[in-house]
Amino acid sequence: MLNTDKGVNKSNFNATGIKCLKYIPGIYSMIVSMDLELKDRPGQLVQALKPLSTFGANIMSVLHHHDQRTPRGAIPVQVVFQLTNGKLNDIIAELEEGGVRIVCVGKKLMYEEVTVILIGHIVHSDMGDTIDQIDSTGFAEVVSLSISMPAINEPSSASLVINAVDMAQLGKALDILRRVALEKDLLVIEPIEKDQLSVKT
Repeated sequence: MLNTDKGVNKSNFNATGIKCLKYIPGIYSMIVSMDLELKDRPGQLVQALKPLSTFGANIMSVLHHHDQRTPRGAIPVQVVFQLTNGKLNDIIAELEEGGVRIVCVGKKLMYEEVTVILIGHIVHSDMGDTIDQIDSTGFAEVVSLSISMPAINEPSSASLVINAVDMAQLGKALDILRRVALEKDLLVIEPIEKDQLSVKT
């Protein structure tokens, strides 16, 4: 199995006996860029990252400019993380209580996320093209792909995690996926609450 990110949380069978995803739509995620100033002492970076772990943030990148100094003589650090529980203010408060100077908090990006399953001859259907047709929209992208192949000539399955800027755009991304899947003779297994992701015309 090829897994480019997180695995699939599968549960519940639909009426046809095909395994479906249990998905709760409308869960917002936040991507935050935070610039910090740390004292030039051992353990400061670990201490600064601890509140993010405490409040469930998913750290995406850390830029530690150890060879640079701010006018105050501190080390500049930029942290980018994902948060899904609205605990940003708690993170900021705990950082400040720990003596970490927060220079600025960057633009927050809100998005919707959904996981779908494709079944068919995935490898021979040019998955790169399928992903590109979603990524090229500018409002949605495939952020995770996991493929399970039982045998080279047998149908395989792929789990795709798609992010979009809002629920309406997520519905449009799913419309694209449905069209592409139809062209490539692939079966799309959508979230149980799929009606809430349909685009109103």
